[in-house]
Amino acid sequence: MKTGLVLSVIGAALLLAGPLGSRVGLWSFVIGFLLLALSLLLGLVGASLSLVAGFKTGQWQMAVAGIVIGLAVVSVPSAFIMSGVGKPPIHDITTDTVNPPPFVAILPLRAGAANPPEYGGSEVADQQRRAYPDIAPLVVHQSASDAFDRVTAVVRDLGWELVANDRPSGRIEATDTTFWFGFKDDVVVRITEDPSGQSSRIDVRSKSRVGVGDVGTNARRVREMLSRLRS
Repeated sequence: MKTGLVLSVIGAALLLAGPLGSRVGLWSFVIGFLLLALSLLLGLVGASLSLVAGFKTGQWQMAVAGIVIGLAVVSVPSAFIMSGVGKPPIHDITTDTVNPPPFVAILPLRAGAANPPEYGGSEVADQQRRAYPDIAPLVVHQSASDAFDRVTAVVRDLGWELVANDRPSGRIEATDTTFWFGFKDDVVVRITEDPSGQSSRIDVRSKSRVGVGDVGTNARRVREMLSRLRS
């Protein structure tokens, strides 16, 4: 009976250690993902052994602890895996796939990153349109200056690190750090005023520095910003 509980507890420890160790630089995110996968396996085995032991011995107090901890461990990586089901293997999402807002001030921060700052072209654009057809430019009935202030406020409210806010060019750049693994994803916003001065178009682009697919993270980030700008 103790074996199941012990395995569940070890799984819980790895569930925390894998991502957090990667976040603080103890090992690469690849090792972090492997530890996450191992935690899932240990949690599943621990819960199963605890369930069997409970039926065999009738002593459910320790068995229930092993089952609850094991299933809790399994639920986290399982939710992460499920969130990536059906998502395309891309990591660069933008409201303008024809002329994406370029990174400028963030370029030095991306030096040495696995993913280059350039946009991937029609192949990436086609995958994005199929997976996220709702992501499109936002037109607001505000001047470029007012829209600029609104975007800057939203960036701060979201807790992103503001890297640049170039009012004359209507460009705002920021970096968002993911909670578990501490991945650095970069965002650039471009604001273009209509010739009438009565409205402005807002384009948003979010791109990961590492990884092939992003399990929908960048799309969620772009949607979150657009949603806040609409409210």
